[in-house]
Amino acid sequence: MTSSAFRPATFRRLAPLAALALAGMLGACKGGGGELVVDDSVGVTALRSPCPLVEIPEMTGDITLFSAPGRSDAGAIDVTAAITNLRGTCDDSKGATQLDTAVTFDVLARRTDTRGARRVTLPYFSAVMRGGNVVIAKRLGTITLDFADGQERAQAVGRAGSVVDRNEATLPANVRKLLTKKRKPGQADAATDPLALPEVRAALAKASFEQLVGFQLTDDQLKYNATR
Repeated sequence: MTSSAFRPATFRRLAPLAALALAGMLGACKGGGGELVVDDSVGVTALRSPCPLVEIPEMTGDITLFSAPGRSDAGAIDVTAAITNLRGTCDDSKGATQLDTAVTFDVLARRTDTRGARRVTLPYFSAVMRGGNVVIAKRLGTITLDFADGQERAQAVGRAGSVVDRNEATLPANVRKLLTKKRKPGQADAATDPLALPEVRAALAKASFEQLVGFQLTDDQLKYNATR
């Protein structure tokens, strides 16, 4: 992929800050049980984990190879592949200074010409994004698919991972206090949504991380995914 193929604002859906604040990520994390546990007298009634969200950026979950240079019509499709079953595990046990996220995913591929055995190697990336728009780390890898003679489909398992500083992914004490402050009917701030406060939104963005996995696409491949 050239540098222009990894523009976060171009190909990915930006999660609203409110959703990031309320996202439990319980299926991907284990250990401490999250950063905030609140009751019904508080405006925010959810659990937030510092673990990164694990996602496939928009338009990078599929790749298409063509049999002839310069062609991108259906008749020239050689191999198609898709990333699926993305799974992440992160241990957010209290006392841990780092949040280690291990990611596995399946790649399902299909070829049009089934004659002969064939090996296809596809590139993919693993990136850590902060605040929805800043890439702080990126690694490249490859995944190999083996087609047997006469076989149309192949499957392989890929792996990725990341390490995030727990302090960087933890909300400041003053923000946690705002989110968990008990509000009663009739109070001046009872109707105020703490997630609407600029300082809270900024803190949530700064403390929100995502582990992204997708195919390492060329400009032409990215354009094909965007226009097909």
